[in-house]
Amino acid sequence: MAPATPDIHALDVKRIAAISLDLDDTLWPIWPTIERAERVLHEWLVREAPKTADLLITPGVLRELREATEKERSDLAHDLSALRRESIRTALRRAGEDPALADPAFEVFFAERQRVTLYDDALPALQWLSERYPLVAVSNGNASVEQTGVGRWFRAAFSAREFGSGKPHPAIFRAAAASLGVAAGDVLHVGDDAALDVVGALGAGMQAAWLVRDERPWEHGARPHLIVPDLHALCAALDVA
Repeated sequence: MAPATPDIHALDVKRIAAISLDLDDTLWPIWPTIERAERVLHEWLVREAPKTADLLITPGVLRELREATEKERSDLAHDLSALRRESIRTALRRAGEDPALADPAFEVFFAERQRVTLYDDALPALQWLSERYPLVAVSNGNASVEQTGVGRWFRAAFSAREFGSGKPHPAIFRAAAASLGVAAGDVLHVGDDAALDVVGALGAGMQAAWLVRDERPWEHGARPHLIVPDLHALCAALDVA
């Protein structure tokens, strides 16, 4: 299980020249954000496409449509925005309403998706980290660092949607390092997802910190260099000078 205090024995702090950070579930909890955005989308559909709104009241229908869209449009696997838009379009078609409404409907969802509530430790940690290291965001999600209000602390941001592929593939990690002018081996990547963040970063040659806010077992082979329960603990682990 994740320890209550950071284990820094495997981490080479002196080697760190930059830090890459995941966004969703690292700086803010994602599911409350998505659930609220889906409620706002549904309210819009009630006004603009009531038959589709009625269809989506049934529990699980939107998820079913999204999963079907993922299977049908494997070319969009890295683009959560496109998958969301196309699942809305499918719902409109199924309800017999104008599929062109998918675009404005998605914009309603997307705007609300950017209204995140940061974890209490996020802003102090971003301030502390950015004063000591150049930071780059690396995310498979469709959050914008500018629209979510955290852009001031990042030198650059990489999303799977814009890059064309996402974590755990090494290319996005290496591109993030290159954007800061450092080698991947000189970057510490921090994220909550064991497979996407930690295993992915290790595969790209980075050091990796697993941010695990709840108790979960480590179920992979290669282990993170650091395990922390929150971002305060991350900063404490790095403050060894």
